[in-house]
Amino acid sequence: MTSDPASAGRPILFIFLDGVGLGADDPARNAFVVARLPTLDALLDGRRVVAAIAPLHTSRASLVALDATLGVDGLPQSGTGHATLFTGEDAVRMHGRHFGPWVPARLRGFLRERSVLAKARAAGLRVAFANAYPLDIIEADRRALREGGRPRLLRAGPPLAADGAGVLTRGPEHLAAGAAVASEITNDRWAERVGTAVAPPIMAHEAGRNLAAIAAACDLTLFAHYGTDHAGHERSLESAVAALEKVDAFLGGVIDAAARDMLLVVASDHGNVEDCTTAHTLNPALGLVVGTGHAAFARRLASIADVAPAILDALNEEQTEAPDRRGA
Repeated sequence: MTSDPASAGRPILFIFLDGVGLGADDPARNAFVVARLPTLDALLDGRRVVAAIAPLHTSRASLVALDATLGVDGLPQSGTGHATLFTGEDAVRMHGRHFGPWVPARLRGFLRERSVLAKARAAGLRVAFANAYPLDIIEADRRALREGGRPRLLRAGPPLAADGAGVLTRGPEHLAAGAAVASEITNDRWAERVGTAVAPPIMAHEAGRNLAAIAAACDLTLFAHYGTDHAGHERSLESAVAALEKVDAFLGGVIDAAARDMLLVVASDHGNVEDCTTAHTLNPALGLVVGTGHAAFARRLASIADVAPAILDALNEEQTEAPDRRGA
């Protein structure tokens, strides 16, 4: 790593939503059809997020379907999905099958070393992982990994990628200062663990504004949210609607406070929350791109393996086109 990171100029914010697919236009099973989603409505010219409309390119955003099966039989799972999404390499075929919920032990080192975050940092760019984590547990997990034990948190893709890149550094003090975001967006679970003095109540829209501020100071920022997948596993339309409405308010806060030139990339690993009659689905995963140049970026995306390479290409293009902004 260089001691003086380069600047690619245009910030990219990558929001990962676990378990969000593009499903049928069916109000009885798909929460996207019945939920109140004003942010997505505005971005997509009033179109609902369903498989039949993708690809869709509006003046503000592009919606694309991301193949999550990668030609392998079986239901896509988070473990191999995370490894594929964050590296751009086909971890499903590397492992031989879809696997989850955790990244397979044999692929954890691969993900740590080859993630989009690690590659961006190796290129000298400013990288951030915006999620707050209990750093005492993370340190115990690091010891467990060194000693051949079983980690509690360092087995999911986002923290593995962040730790491998050296950016898993935000704890409760950052959350209290608005310099980190809870994975559930609002601070409910954190407040239960450390109290409201450390994790004060926050609305989803405000949390989104905090994330936008973090992203404005970096070239590439990752934020990971898992509540959509949890809601999908409940197989409840009501839970799915609540989960999507929270995410929509969060995205609204991000967009309201985002730097004018920021590119927002929202992607998932597999389908789930879009069909309340089952758990994981064979539906394509969500791909949403917002900001100037969104259509050109979105046209690079056909599967979950395309997201990380497209981000790295965009960062490289920014460096090439704006060398005068390096070293910021």
